[in-house]
Amino acid sequence: MPKRYSTKNLVARREPEPGRSGVGCFEFTDDYSVFHYGKMPDRIPDKGEACCRIAAFNFDLFARAGIPTHYRAFHPPGRLEFTLLRVIDPRLHPLAPADVNHLIPLQVIFRNIIPPGSSVLRRLALGRLTPADIGLDAPPRPGAVLDRPAIEYTTKLEEIDRFIDRGEAAETGGLDDAQQTALEERTRAVDEIVTEHARTVGLVHADGKVEFGRDDRGELILVDHAGTPDEARLLLDGAHVSKQVFRDHYAASGLQDRVEEWVREGRPRATWPAPPPLPGDVVDLAAEMYRSLCETWTGTRVWGARPLDQVVRRLADAVPAPGGA
Repeated sequence: MPKRYSTKNLVARREPEPGRSGVGCFEFTDDYSVFHYGKMPDRIPDKGEACCRIAAFNFDLFARAGIPTHYRAFHPPGRLEFTLLRVIDPRLHPLAPADVNHLIPLQVIFRNIIPPGSSVLRRLALGRLTPADIGLDAPPRPGAVLDRPAIEYTTKLEEIDRFIDRGEAAETGGLDDAQQTALEERTRAVDEIVTEHARTVGLVHADGKVEFGRDDRGELILVDHAGTPDEARLLLDGAHVSKQVFRDHYAASGLQDRVEEWVREGRPRATWPAPPPLPGDVVDLAAEMYRSLCETWTGTRVWGARPLDQVVRRLADAVPAPGGA
């Protein structure tokens, strides 16, 4: 669900109540965010529509696989209608396993591959994560393919999302053992669906995140959306096809290191200096990437975009990956 610094707008058509869910609508925008910054200075033309179309397509994939979601309808070109759940801050009102009709205030991250640029590599290097924390015996090399998807958790309703362990995640989400196991199984099922579709269109699904809620009957449902380039890390011949290209650009300028320092210092996000805009050629190529990926992913021609491999090659030249020239 969108937060204060989200790049989606949420319109509540019917507010949820304790005993009844509501109806909401996401309006996807052309904004993007990186490094906890919220909206960055630029807008990427057609990004919102591309992500919305991919999200709607994926919800149909999940429905055919029998995965319950909050999705209700796609309103072209850039709006999704969905079942709206209550948002309860567990710091104010702790959640319990019997509670219903609420967002589970967690982001669940799954990892199939540890590509260059992954936060896992950075946190391992800084000593903030151990291989055992993600089920590994030794530090992974960049590009390592995991035998079984690793799952991690972050908070959802705090100003700065933070990684938490499995026990704190259960407490935060009001989950008992069976509910947390079901949530992780559902996460892997979503991952498998997105991974398989990515494979059919020539892409590799390295990692992603999902969010869940409990509907007014207490059933676990997938919320927000999954498998778009804004929460999934997709690769084409080793090159990123997601908002990772923005992270790589700003990481090269040192912005990521500065943001991490501000977070450690507890500096309020509203006081962070405005980041510099992207170069114009990167904006143009990124817009092409989103258009081409959308057409490739959904099989629907919307803009008549250039082939994805051509766009990605040019974008990789404009924004080298970490360690590149």
